[in-house]
Amino acid sequence: MQTTHENIHAVPAYQNGEFFSQLSETAQAEFEEMVFASAYPAHTVLFSETQSSTGIYIVLEGEVRLSISSSDGRRLSFRIAKAGEVLGLSSTVSGKGHEMTAETLYPAKVAHVCRQSFLQFLARHPDAYQVVAREMIRTFNVACEQLRMVGLAASAPERLARLLLGWSESSARQDNVARCRLSLTHEEIGEFIGASRETVTRTLSTFKHRRLVSQHGSTLTIPNPSALETYACS
Repeated sequence: MQTTHENIHAVPAYQNGEFFSQLSETAQAEFEEMVFASAYPAHTVLFSETQSSTGIYIVLEGEVRLSISSSDGRRLSFRIAKAGEVLGLSSTVSGKGHEMTAETLYPAKVAHVCRQSFLQFLARHPDAYQVVAREMIRTFNVACEQLRMVGLAASAPERLARLLLGWSESSARQDNVARCRLSLTHEEIGEFIGASRETVTRTLSTFKHRRLVSQHGSTLTIPNPSALETYACS
């Protein structure tokens, strides 16, 4: 549900995004004129897997979960997209259905560029195809890493530790202390690592007991990231 619109120029995080920053100045200026921000409430599905692409989505504020589901309703969450990331590139370029489902985790601002406009933009700026290709490769590599973690990591503690450390990488660290936002339920966390709610609850309790992590409200603190990584891999 789209509720408000505002000009993209007011969102610096978008301009600092990896995709946008790699465009030429001419392409950047034209691209900015193509999109406007829309406000979405939490748990809004932007697009679903197999659904035909209507264009790309750029996360401006908030976080968007990318996931796939089985026919019996089980869900595997791949990653959380944050401000500046572009979603739906491969399906928009190929014209095929989306490979994943994108859902806002919290109230978010997202820009949409329709498929026809985006393809016309690429035709006018052929150099932007390289940017698109790099972004698609990056997304593919992230998906492979997630599958490797879920399928090959030896234990639930190792998988959970890797997930928490990965989420904390984008946050600024002070005195080597890592932090990340953790307001997902234990069941939702389990969907990222292929584990049950009970396993996540038990593993987090162990981490807290060993002082590897602490949590205050929705903020999870990792006082010594190296210790958490060593514990998980031991």
